[in-house]
Amino acid sequence: MPAFVTFGRILFAVLFIYTGATKLFAIQATADFIATKVVVPDLVAPYAKQVETATAMTTPQLLAIAVGALEIIAGLMIALNFGARFFAMLLIIYVAVATVLFDDFWNQAPPDNAKMVVDALKNLSIIGALFMIMGYGRTTRPAEAAYGDV
Repeated sequence: MPAFVTFGRILFAVLFIYTGATKLFAIQATADFIATKVVVPDLVAPYAKQVETATAMTTPQLLAIAVGALEIIAGLMIALNFGARFFAMLLIIYVAVATVLFDDFWNQAPPDNAKMVVDALKNLSIIGALFMIMGYGRTTRPAEAAYGDV
């Protein structure tokens, strides 16, 4: 059983490693997409402006780099089973926020929102898998009786 769990972790982590790398390889396209959906709150705007001035990058570009790095690092940590619970929790928060911000199927008419609904459901299943990683943790479970064994 532990070999299957390890293999499953590695295959699952490939999703985040790949998508994080594609975000970093196309930072401007990712930043443009983020700019269409994310608005910097007025409370944070002065600080964001200071960071933009210091880095000579826009806030969407910085978010694209941060998101790409998060996906790659968290994917690697889950694959290597190092801090898997912590990084799974970070990815749960990230995927949930991304689903709300980017898959807004509730603002579209029913026939046109089918792709967004499917994308939101895929993200929901990814969140479920991340909860399983959080629940399983790093250590292996002791041998437990199967449901049919009495």
